[in-house]
Amino acid sequence: MLNKRSLAQAPQRPLPKKLHIKTFGCQMNAYDSERMAEALEPQGYALTEDPAEADLVILNTCHIREKAAEKVYSELGRMRLVKESRRSEGRDTLIAVAGCVAQAEGAEIMARARVVDIVVGPQSYHRLPDLVAEASATGRGVVATDFPAEAKFAHLPERPRGKVQISAFVTVQEGCDKFCTFCVVPYTRGAEFSRAPSEIVAEVERLAGHGTREITLLGQNVNAYHGAGPDGRPWTLARLLRRLAEVPSIERLRYTTSHPLDMDEELIRLHGDAPKLMPYLHLPFQSGSDRMLKAMNRKHTAPEYEAVIGRVREARPDIALSTDIIVGFPGETDKDFEATLALAARARFAQAFSFMYSARAGTPAASLDGQVPEEVKRQRLHAVQSVLDGDRHAFDRATVGRRLKVLFERQGRKPGQIAGRSPYLQAVHVEGPEKLIGQIAAVDILATSPNSLTGVIKSGFEWREPVQAAV
Repeated sequence: MLNKRSLAQAPQRPLPKKLHIKTFGCQMNAYDSERMAEALEPQGYALTEDPAEADLVILNTCHIREKAAEKVYSELGRMRLVKESRRSEGRDTLIAVAGCVAQAEGAEIMARARVVDIVVGPQSYHRLPDLVAEASATGRGVVATDFPAEAKFAHLPERPRGKVQISAFVTVQEGCDKFCTFCVVPYTRGAEFSRAPSEIVAEVERLAGHGTREITLLGQNVNAYHGAGPDGRPWTLARLLRRLAEVPSIERLRYTTSHPLDMDEELIRLHGDAPKLMPYLHLPFQSGSDRMLKAMNRKHTAPEYEAVIGRVREARPDIALSTDIIVGFPGETDKDFEATLALAARARFAQAFSFMYSARAGTPAASLDGQVPEEVKRQRLHAVQSVLDGDRHAFDRATVGRRLKVLFERQGRKPGQIAGRSPYLQAVHVEGPEKLIGQIAAVDILATSPNSLTGVIKSGFEWREPVQAAV
């Protein structure tokens, strides 16, 4: 037995360091945040929800939405107070800004927000352990916003064991070569890059071994995927999805976000041929006006877009279509906007995201003439959202009375309730045991609410895929 003196002399194990990550924006940022945490875990960092107890705070930023940079600086003001409070207690907190705002405004962030210790772009976050060590040792700010020659995915650690994600994101493609005039992605994420199929398969197999049942493949332009196979020849996204469907315990596959130009026939047919590929497709069209589409440099017309979704629906009649729409793009007239409304009404989207145009510094559209007044943009946003909300509710109501497979992911909002997702990505809440979390069960849909479905679990039946259209 150790006496008090020997206890005092025994070496003390270092306390784990705490890491807080706040993620802004898209699913790819959510994936990047996971990988940042995994890269820092070997350095002794454990995640915390409370920034006040964090030794390292990372703001993983997005530059797509309106006033993105202002939101980051506002958050940095709060983090400055956290840092000052901890410093008064003899503790220090490193503050890092990551992601697309970091890439676009790296030097300005350092000059404007002295509280920041590290600025790291989305192609360099695999270097975080070294950047943290450098900032800690020197006390000077560190900026890493170059596009490194090496592939960051090759330098990230394997996904850790013991961490169960029922549904997981896997980035397979980054960057974009389309250069839409409103978009900052080519400037913050760089040119299109596709990971090798072998890397992706290995990551998915590891996730499957940890209990993952559903995989969503991510990319700024994911259906432009062209990763080099073992023979050096590029694989299409359809071929990659077919290979991932062979992973036995992966039951569901999804992908986002796509561009209409890259919806090739092989991928469209796969929606009808592959049971594991869920009947959901996010395919932005942005505007129903060919004049606006040309100004946006979308490289497709409204009729071409409608032809694509027509072929998708022919392959999978019950598919849930989702989209993005921009209103108030420079030069948009009432006639242009009416064309957008008309296309949205014809397409009957199950889900949609509409936005008022806001200029992004450095993009061609920011300097275009004909900027639309804010009040007009707000009116148009309200009008298009009314159409989209009506179609979304109609799609949800059409599932009432149907039996759907639901993958349960978590506890519900009430005791005794569990929640999951339908094949159409709808949130579903039922009364059920926690042991069903991570499992797929059949649910009779009983009712809809503004943002979810409710139902009752069924058993002892033979499941058949639906063939009728949902709306």
